[in-house]
Amino acid sequence: MKWILLGALAGLLLAYPSILALLIAVAAVLLSKPVAVAFGLGLLARPFLPRLRRRLR
Repeated sequence: MKWILLGALAGLLLAYPSILALLIAVAAVLLSKPVAVAFGLGLLARPFLPRLRRRLR
């Protein structure tokens, strides 16, 4: 499935070269917002964080 998606992306980039510039511009806008970057990194790190358990008295 991954190879199909990569092939489709490569085909779109070959058919419409301006899409690459658009993707770079969108990535630059998203990376310029620190809150969005921190939120995205938190979502990526969440499955790897240990779960904290409360101690019952």
